[in-house]
Amino acid sequence: MKILITGGAGFVGARLARELLKSGELAGKTIRQLVLADLSLPLSELLADPRVRAATGTLIAQCAALSAERFDIVFHLAAAVSAECEADFDLGLRSNLDTTRALLDALRAAGNLPRFVFSSSLAVFGSDPALPLPPVIRDDTLPTPQSSYGVQKFICEQLVADYTRKGFIDGRNVRLMTVVVRPGRPNGAASGFMSGIIREPVNGQPSVCPVAPETKVALASPARTIEGLIAIAEATREVLGGHTAINLPALTVSVGEMLQALEAAAGADVRALVSFKHDPAIARLVGGWPAAFDNSRAKCLGLEPDPDFISIVRQYLDDRARESASRS
Repeated sequence: MKILITGGAGFVGARLARELLKSGELAGKTIRQLVLADLSLPLSELLADPRVRAATGTLIAQCAALSAERFDIVFHLAAAVSAECEADFDLGLRSNLDTTRALLDALRAAGNLPRFVFSSSLAVFGSDPALPLPPVIRDDTLPTPQSSYGVQKFICEQLVADYTRKGFIDGRNVRLMTVVVRPGRPNGAASGFMSGIIREPVNGQPSVCPVAPETKVALASPARTIEGLIAIAEATREVLGGHTAINLPALTVSVGEMLQALEAAAGADVRALVSFKHDPAIARLVGGWPAAFDNSRAKCLGLEPDPDFISIVRQYLDDRARESASRS
């Protein structure tokens, strides 16, 4: 089996690659080659595996060459993130919409009907004045995106569904929750502070939260996110039951509860490094996203949300400790 991960040098892409290499198989077939496409090289530990090959550069420029590769499964994770798309409209269109269509056309030209897992987002939902969001988002809730990023993700969902209907690919749209805690540097996502208010204090650095403590959000740990991506990739078309997007399971929690869990896991001194400073732009974007989901369809695949936020914090602390030990 030959697999492509776009965004393969990013946090989720690298973690997915690591899990696939560890398993050695996907959908009952042995993984022979894993191609990681991104602007930069993936982690050296991944490149050390003889099954891994890097494809560096802008994805849209690589699409023509990728059409000759004939991949069995593609995980399309590469994207410009929410705040970037809001600040630079053309960047969002180019990175998200134009690149996704170019990739779909390359896979169509390959002609081997690969499985295509598209990472969409909860940002496809928003509260429209004429159609306010319900208290709980169901799988049949109508998407009404209120940001450029959300609109681009929803358009791509429809492209994936139509290319699937036409028999060009076997597409699977999966809506990811905000993934917390992300290590490394902050990215340009409006949701980035949700990792920052945990990651920075744990590393002894101050962090500013741009939204009110009572703000509720929908989250998933890295482990549950990877579990969901793999389950969607392995599911049969009969089990998926259609071409519409699947919402991954979400843990609903307030920012205040997140900080309580941080204090319980890491101490009051660490919690004290977080302060609040309202950012109207971030608060508007995040406040327009849904915070509660009915994930019945995902549960049919055996997927469950994280049990609580303190387990997510502890997962990050454990990952951090393992990385520190491996470097020493």
